[in-house]
Formats: sequence, structure tokens, C-alpha cells
Amino acid sequence: MTLPRPCVCLVSDRSRLPPSTDPNAPLPALGPLADRLVLAGEAGIDLLQIREPDLSAGELIGLIQDVRGRLQGASRIVVNERVDVALAAEADGVHLKSDSIPTALVRRHVPAAFLVGRSVHGVEEARAAAAEGADYLIFGTVFPSGSKPRGHRTAGLDALAVVTAAVEIPVLAIGGISLNTVAAAAEAGADGVAAIGLFFDAAGPMDDLRGRIIQTVSGLRRAFDRQSGPSIPAP
Repeated sequence: MTLPRPCVCLVSDRSRLPPSTDPNAPLPALGPLADRLVLAGEAGIDLLQIREPDLSAGELIGLIQDVRGRLQGASRIVVNERVDVALAAEADGVHLKSDSIPTALVRRHVPAAFLVGRSVHGVEEARAAAAEGADYLIFGTVFPSGSKPRGHRTAGLDALAVVTAAVEIPVLAIGGISLNTVAAAAEAGADGVAAIGLFFDAAGPMDDLRGRIIQTVSGLRRAFDRQSGPSIPAP
């Protein structure tokens, strides 16, 4: 299974969302997260990466099935680390941490169309993951990010360019991604971007949020369109 280019990926973090105010919701504790994921999918985000390590298998399966049912294929859903959950919930794939089990081992136990992504922090990790059958990579932290502790070392654009040139599978840049930084990531060769705060820190009525996320996704895509557009011959 291939990803579109550019690929816009949301990485979830429900701790950034206000608690649910609807006690009758199907998933009261997870309602705000499910709603934000559905909203993001409807707004045009390609890949929803569910990264909620404290949830039980049952909670994750319920969340994925709820979001899948409401989105009807509008976005692909991958689950961090939990191959068993991804298969049980009929998600589109799994996303592995850089120090997780080998990509090749996962690939041997999942269907051919099942997405297997991996986080990498350097060119050797990227080459190894690609050789073992990863469908895409997430590389970072590219820019300073609010989700990382102060003083966390960033990889930078030069390292991103080296990784994108070293592999043939899509590489998504993560870390400090915004409408101000996305063009630089695209110029460095990224095939898309992944972000948390860009999609989770916004607050307000659902209709306003939908419009803001649609505008954000459009802005991200325009940055890639400018990089891939036809060149103008020099006079």
C-alpha cells in the first residue's frame, strides 16, 4: 500500500484535548479524541497515527472501530506499536518506534496491503527499515518542537535531506512542523509531514476547528506543490 505525496499525518495526543462533557457518548473518556480524529480525516488528513500508549487493547480497538466507521475510508489509520490491536481492529497498519521489533518480523505476519511505518533518527536506521520492508518512515525531530523537552537535540534539514536521498520509500518530517517550516522540509526532500500540536492544540467549536484544519492542510499541500511544480527555463 502506498501513501499519497505529499502525505499529511496526524499523530495523536489526547492529553492536549479538553475532557468530554457528554456522559452518554459511546466512548466517554475517548470521545474528544475520536471526534478530533474524525474531524481531521474529514478535513483531508491522509494518515491518522494513534499514539496513546496508556490505553488498553480493548480501548484502542473500540476507538479505532468507532473512527473507522465514521470516516468510511476517508483516512488511513495506523496504530503505534500494537500490531495485535491493528489487526484485530482492521486498521490500515502499524507504526513502529525506532527501537521496536524488526520491521521484517512484522512484515512476515501481516497482510501484503498492511502499512508498516517506522520512526528513524538517522540514515542507517532509514536504510535498514526500507530494506526490511517498511512502507514509509517518519524522520525527526527536524525543528524544535513543543512536544519535546527543552534542550532536545534536533536533527535539522541537512540530516533530513540525507535520509530522503538514501531511500526510495516516503519520508515524512516530524518535529516543529508548521505553515512556516513546511516549505523547508519539502525543499529538503520530504514526501510529507507529521505533526501533533499543529492539529491538537487548536480549540473552539467544531465547525471553526474543521475550517481551520482544512486551511492548515491546504497550506501544507501548497508548500509541496511549489516544490514539485514545473521549472521555468532561465532566459
